[in-house]
Amino acid sequence: MRASARAAPLLAATTLAALAWAPAAHAATSDAIAQSFLWVTLILVFAKLGALVGRLRMPVVLGELVAGMVLGNLALAGLGFGKLIEADGVVQFLAQLGAVILLFQLGLESSVSSMRRVGARALWVAVIGVALPFTLGTYVVGPWLLPGMPFAAYLFLGAAMTATSVGITGRVLRDLGALRSSEAQIVLGAAVIDDVLGLIILSVVAAIATKGSVAASDVAWIVVQAVLFLAGALVVGQRLAPHISRLFARIHTGEGMKLTFALSLCLVFAYLAHLIGLAPIVGAFAAGLVLEEVHFIAFDAPKIKQEVLDAVAQNDAQTRRRVAKVMDAHADRHLEHLLEPVGHLLVPIFFVYAGMHVKLEALLDPQVVLIAAAITVAAILGKLASGLAAGNANRWLVGWGMVPRGEVGLIFAFVGKSLGVVDDAMFSVIVVVVMATTLVTPPILAWLLQKRASPLAPVAERAPVTPP
Repeated sequence: MRASARAAPLLAATTLAALAWAPAAHAATSDAIAQSFLWVTLILVFAKLGALVGRLRMPVVLGELVAGMVLGNLALAGLGFGKLIEADGVVQFLAQLGAVILLFQLGLESSVSSMRRVGARALWVAVIGVALPFTLGTYVVGPWLLPGMPFAAYLFLGAAMTATSVGITGRVLRDLGALRSSEAQIVLGAAVIDDVLGLIILSVVAAIATKGSVAASDVAWIVVQAVLFLAGALVVGQRLAPHISRLFARIHTGEGMKLTFALSLCLVFAYLAHLIGLAPIVGAFAAGLVLEEVHFIAFDAPKIKQEVLDAVAQNDAQTRRRVAKVMDAHADRHLEHLLEPVGHLLVPIFFVYAGMHVKLEALLDPQVVLIAAAITVAAILGKLASGLAAGNANRWLVGWGMVPRGEVGLIFAFVGKSLGVVDDAMFSVIVVVVMATTLVTPPILAWLLQKRASPLAPVAERAPVTPP
């Protein structure tokens, strides 16, 4: 085990020792902010302990969720500060901000042009992959397996089942060198459309949960609002962002100003979305779509780009062109690279905080476990059916690529719980579904890709694909 891996448990033990003293210190000083520092430290340390699952080739998000589950259930071991962490206003704010940053990053990794290129097959895969799981969750497995709950709770269950984690599937396809296959392009394109449709559904469901029963005309108006907001944000944002970007660049052209402009746009869009009754994460996702690198031409290029180009200036023309092409590709993703430290800080707080809301007492109930297993099966079947719209591509590969729920499903469940609609039992069930679909997908995708590349497969189909 490396030194970093040995240091994480030591830091966790030190933090827990400090917590033994913390309640007395808090009583003596009444300094809630100082105690919040300790809670955030504990969450970050547990998140890094959870990241050790990456050594088992498992998605890190699983480890962060498990770490949150452990932290949130320490009362079972006689340590009762878990509820204090959950109720801490600073932690709640940072968790919400982490969700906003995560959707902003997903929007940056997507683009309107890429949505246009994926074609009708990706659109139909996305539509089926949203409509069928939502129907199953809201009208079939929810009322059947969890009777007596408010209809809004079933709506959130259905909404959480619509999500697809493009990050998990994309990572598996990239690791296996299949990112440029037709199946991968369909899955990734459908996952982007899936996110947009899911966010619209989330906005509708959240409004229903807030206002109670609403008429069909009200639902239609909410959908129109969501579509108009996304479309308006893209059109107006793409026109205004270059001008605002240049105004910021007149003050300073460095990386700090570039990051400030991007985060400001993200938070303003999140506020505007909330202002018209949509979830703030809808605005954050739209801000990510708006910000294309062309809007940052007034800012300094990444320093490393010029240093590398200077280093190869004496090489032949072909080498200089190849290096310049590589550096341009990295420069185009400069904003994503600048945001990574912000995401590394805030996004794990969201996942650990979400995991803390899973109550092990509920999962110790065999009935809850059976319900979670049954809903997991329905969640998988709902996405597998979307593969039927993949045309002549490998339908099983496309269907399984749509299965993992990941971070977006958690965000839906978290919104429902924050609105008081989703109780502990349903939240725990949704987290189990997210974890199960996330855990089962990578090995099945690997098996399907290996099977496609077997000696019995056609030569053209077996041709290796070089990842970008």
